[in-house]
Formats: sequence, structure tokens, C-alpha cells
Amino acid sequence: MFFLDIHAVEELLSSAMLLMVLLLEAFGAIIIIFAGTTVFVRFLRTSKDGREIRLTFARYLVFGLEFKLAGEILRTVIVRTFNEVLILASIILLRAALNLIVHWEIRQEKIDRDD
Repeated sequence: MFFLDIHAVEELLSSAMLLMVLLLEAFGAIIIIFAGTTVFVRFLRTSKDGREIRLTFARYLVFGLEFKLAGEILRTVIVRTFNEVLILASIILLRAALNLIVHWEIRQEKIDRDD
């Protein structure tokens, strides 16, 4: 009869979850790097005031940050101590605040553009 050790299962699930967290964070980083490079090249080519380009870049940043935030949320599954929970909560709050600031910036750019 096949008998599973609870610690082995926990370690396997922890490793799988950590891999998913790393993938999500890597996707977010790739999006942000791609956005930065693409927007920079586009800015150099057009040499306009950059208002529309900044708006595009802000949208990419929000998209990339959402992946990174998803990774942090998944990371909460594998925390073991209260200190880790506090650190993770502060990271999530900081990333969420950054996301809100970028959303606000996008909204302000749209308002300024429409005026």
C-alpha cells in the first residue's frame, strides 16, 4: 500500500506554489521590461511631448504590477511565520498603493488630454 508522508506532500505543494509565484513575478517583470523598451524606442522615433506615450507606459506598468501582485498573493499560501505574514502584507499593500497611484496618473492624463 502506498503511504504518503504529510511533510513530503507539504514540501511538494510548497515547491509547486513557489514555482508558480516565480513564474507570475517573471511575467510581470517581462511585461515591464518590454514596456519600458518599447515605449522608449517609440518616444525616440516620434519625439513628441510624450503625453500619449506616458499613458501607454502607465497602462503597461499596471498590467505588469498586477502579475507581480498576484505572485505576492500566492506567496501567502506558503508563509510559515507571523513575521513572514507581516512582511508579505506590507509588500502587498505597497504594490497595491503603487497600482492605485498609476491608475490615478492614467486618469489624470486622460482628463488632461481631453481638455
